Amino acid sequence: MNCSSSPPVALTIAGSDSGGGAGIQADLRTFSFHQVHGTSVLTCVTAQNTTGVTRVDALPPESVIAQLDAVTQDMTIGATKTGMLLNRSIIEALARKLAASPLPNLVVDPVMVSRAGDRLLNDDAIDLIATRILPLAIIATPNRYEAELLTGKEIQSIDDMIVAAKTIHALGSKAVVVKGGGLTGDLCGVDVWYDGFSCEVLKTQFVDTANTHGTGCTFSSAIAANLAKGLLPLAATIAAKQYVTQALKHSLTIGKGNGPVGHFYLLKSLPD
Repeated sequence: MNCSSSPPVALTIAGSDSGGGAGIQADLRTFSFHQVHGTSVLTCVTAQNTTGVTRVDALPPESVIAQLDAVTQDMTIGATKTGMLLNRSIIEALARKLAASPLPNLVVDPVMVSRAGDRLLNDDAIDLIATRILPLAIIATPNRYEAELLTGKEIQSIDDMIVAAKTIHALGSKAVVVKGGGLTGDLCGVDVWYDGFSCEVLKTQFVDTANTHGTGCTFSSAIAANLAKGLLPLAATIAAKQYVTQALKHSLTIGKGNGPVGHFYLLKSLPD
């Protein structure tokens, strides 16, 4: 009996998280739980766990492009997400490649600042993300701090998020989701969507947990997975937010710091 199938294929271009909570590891896990085949291009290798990052080693830009070529020359990619691109040389090489050979349904998670507010990129690399990568995106998913860097304006309210989404949209991304995970009170976890036509405030049940590692990676990769499956951008984003909410409800208390979200909640209803 032939049980083979041809699932949609998604690609993640991001860094490796040795603790397994974020980065490539979270992206591939998310793809799998959406029944999408995951492929990957590593930009860097991090030494990290639930308490923090102790080392980051960048891959040569030539290696990044070689990985991308190997995947795209063999498979039909339904959607792609970018995560940590790390430095100027990698961003420049990737921008040239994507401009010359566009990939469908590009979701850009402009990893510049952590959920806690820690800077992850230098100013010159941030400018390249804004001018060379965002214009290629179908959806950009900046968090509160990244949106502040991209717009130069502080974000404290829904109105601020709306202004930021419209400003970032003007940089070229077809749609923008400004994430409110870095906000407090009733705004925590509230996101704002803008696509040049409609503006939507996206809310789900608030989940009170300290185990949020990998939330942003999971959100953007879930969007990409849903796009690869044929959902329209807003529908893909809403479905991704619901997935993240459930993963937060089943977050994992592992390690000595902030644990990761729990991707395999879908398996808990299955018999042992």
